[in-house]
Amino acid sequence: MSDFSLLAALWLSAFTSATLLPGTSDAAFAAFLWQRPEAAWAAWLAAGSGNTLGSLTSYWLGRRLPERAGKLSPRAVRLLRRHGAWLLLLAWLPLLGDALPLAAGWLRLNAWVCAAALAVGKFARYALIWQAAGWLL
Repeated sequence: MSDFSLLAALWLSAFTSATLLPGTSDAAFAAFLWQRPEAAWAAWLAAGSGNTLGSLTSYWLGRRLPERAGKLSPRAVRLLRRHGAWLLLLAWLPLLGDALPLAAGWLRLNAWVCAAALAVGKFARYALIWQAAGWLL
């Protein structure tokens, strides 16, 4: 399989992992690093951008929800109201992380601040995985 195909699969895994769809981007990223350590920068860019765009898709969907949407995570809404858009730095966390961008969009938080927080958090997450993989390999 070509590096391009592997990077595209990694990007798709990262994208779906950031939405409400299931995904295993952490494992896919680590496996890519193990198989192709010379392409680590490309893998980091693919995983980070895919995961960021997946969360931005959730944000966009949240913006389209009616104001009276009753199925949003009350915890995510409460936390975002209290801490603001920069809480999206933690949108990579299991369970609550998928709900944060959706709730941020529903709350109509500033899109640029949300995008910046999501990108910083997502790329930092994969940088930590990259670092951990370097210690293990």
